[in-house]
Amino acid sequence: MSQYFTIHPENPQPRLIQQAVQHVMQGGVLVYPTDSGYAIGCRIGDKNAMERICRIREIDKDHHFTLMCRDLSELSVYARVDNTAFRLLKNNTPGQYTFILKATKEVPKRLLNPKRKTIGIRVSDDPITMALLEVLGEPLMSTSLILGDNEFAESDPYEVREQLERQVDVIIDGEHRGEAPTTIVDLADDVVKLMRVGAGDPTPFEQLG
Repeated sequence: MSQYFTIHPENPQPRLIQQAVQHVMQGGVLVYPTDSGYAIGCRIGDKNAMERICRIREIDKDHHFTLMCRDLSELSVYARVDNTAFRLLKNNTPGQYTFILKATKEVPKRLLNPKRKTIGIRVSDDPITMALLEVLGEPLMSTSLILGDNEFAESDPYEVREQLERQVDVIIDGEHRGEAPTTIVDLADDVVKLMRVGAGDPTPFEQLG
């Protein structure tokens, strides 16, 4: 049975954030709110927790996993960012985007797209997300919580609890969220590619594709 924490969406309670992170540090799988629906995550280096997430999400090794980072400085530890990409990231983070970038050696190989050696990167300004990352001190290995054949991320924490309370360790209730997943932008090569239009405004990238 998972722990269920009701956390204020604007002023997260530090005690509950600490408890949630403690479960993650001990190998737990976490469901948490972001600025584009709910996500599911674990520590970067935790292979068992990652495999649990793959089973819950019904995804395979070719899935583009995402690192939820605190800021551009942390992002640059895990992804290779050239000048063009840096300008785009600086102008559009934090935001409702996932950026596909070439990974550095700091990213475990099992998280990479096997063919392209890329990783998804996110920077969110959601207060709960930011509080979790601040206490954790490293990115969360993360993916949108899209269950079964659904097209959209889960938005209702009560429904998440009904479906996953026996499969994850912590569910954070940060109130109802939007259902649209992030907009995905591929910056791994010389050409900017808009891979999916979601919650983030695609306009800054449509002119560059």
